Amino acid sequence: MRLGKGWAKAVVGMTLLMGTAVTLPPRAMTQEATPDATKQRKVRTRVVPEYPTLAKQLEVTGKVKIEATISADGHVTSTKTVGGSPLLVSAAVDALKKWRFEPAPKESIEIIEFDFNGQN
Repeated sequence: MRLGKGWAKAVVGMTLLMGTAVTLPPRAMTQEATPDATKQRKVRTRVVPEYPTLAKQLEVTGKVKIEATISADGHVTSTKTVGGSPLLVSAAVDALKKWRFEPAPKESIEIIEFDFNGQN
């Protein structure tokens, strides 16, 4: 029996989705407990992630959560995936690394969420 190309793509996509998806509980929003701990830094420059071709073909949608460490001058210095489909994570991380935040007195950690709804 021979299967079509679409079937193979679906099997590969489902394997990727089910075999490597990880969801972790979110961590605290800032490094220290301060009265402003719930206050998020404002974004100066926001870049929208490109919807990955394979995710589009497989009609993968969903949210991606990323923990970002932001330097005092507003640049993203590191990221850690908190949750989301592996097919969508790299696009979200690539976009987030281009974001710029308002300067602050010290480094902070923010949880950023991207929504891939098939219309991106």
